[in-house]
Amino acid sequence: MDSDEIVELHGGSRVIVRPVELEDRERFVRGFERFGPQSRYRRFLGFKKRLSESELAFFTEVDHHDHEALGALEADTGDGVGVARYVRLHSSTAAEASVAVIDAWHGRGVGGVLLGRLAERARAEGVERFVATVLAENRAMLRVFERLGPLTVRHRSEVLELEVELPGRAAPTAGPDAPRARA
Repeated sequence: MDSDEIVELHGGSRVIVRPVELEDRERFVRGFERFGPQSRYRRFLGFKKRLSESELAFFTEVDHHDHEALGALEADTGDGVGVARYVRLHSSTAAEASVAVIDAWHGRGVGGVLLGRLAERARAEGVERFVATVLAENRAMLRVFERLGPLTVRHRSEVLELEVELPGRAAPTAGPDAPRARA
C-alpha cells in the first residue's frame, strides 16, 4: 500500500487507510486516550495507563518490510481510529500480527479492513502466515482473524495463540457486507 485509500465501512462511515509514519506519534497518544480500560487490557494483555517513549518509537518507526503498520483515520477529522501491524519473526515467512480499534469504532469493520490490507502487504513482503496472541474472551478479534484463512488455535489458559495461513490473493475482509474501497 503506497498511498491513502478511502474505505466505506458498515453503516456508511468512511476511513482513510494508510501506512503509519513517524509523524503519527501524536495520533498514537491521542488514540490511546480513546481506548477504554477493557480495550487496553485486551490489546496489551494487561492494564496500561499510558504509552511509554519506547512503545511510541516502536509503533511509529516502521520499516514497511519486516515491520509494517497500517492506520485507519476518520475521513472527516483525520483522527486515528485503528491500527494493524505485523513484525516478521526471525527473518522467516511468519510474522506476529495485531489489531487495535478505539472503542467508538468497534463493530464497524475497521479491524477486518485493516487486517485484510495488512495481509496483502505481508504477502507482498514474503510473509506466508500470521501468528497472534489474543485473550480467549476477545471473540470479536478471533472472528477477524478467522476471516483471513485457515486458522489454528491453541488454548493457553486465558489466552489463545492463533496461526493463520495468508491467502495468496487479496484477503477477504468481512464477507458479503465487506466494506468497499473508493477511488
